Amino acid sequence: MTEFHIAEVTREQDCQRCFAVMRQLRPHLTNAPAFAAQVLRQMAHGYRLIAAWREANPVGLIGYRYQENLMNGRFLFVDDLVVCAKTRRSHIGGHLLDVVRREARAAGCRQLVLDTGLGMALAQRFYFRQGMLTRSIGFYQDLDNHA
Repeated sequence: MTEFHIAEVTREQDCQRCFAVMRQLRPHLTNAPAFAAQVLRQMAHGYRLIAAWREANPVGLIGYRYQENLMNGRFLFVDDLVVCAKTRRSHIGGHLLDVVRREARAAGCRQLVLDTGLGMALAQRFYFRQGMLTRSIGFYQDLDNHA
């Protein structure tokens, strides 16, 4: 098995290189330039993207931001966590979570929080194996379709 290295993604061209991996999690994304532009906009508001690279190819991504609210205090919220389908079961997802766990602790966060879809049984099993527990159910409303 080829080793991988972890590095933060900060440049537009590297964001574009990450597009195919992110699209496995977010299939509604349509093209690499639009994806890179959105990631850069989000970075201006605190979003960070870290990639696991095998040679020059991204094989896993974790996107996150720091937040604070009355329920959790200061916490790290994982927006995106995806590992390329070909490299799942290679512990890359766990390594990416370990990176942000260490960073969150160093930043004084009390919690690591993420959401996953109710139908994502394999992802939920992975999160349980990572020591994460369910605590709430999220509710959403599409505001474009409601008066």
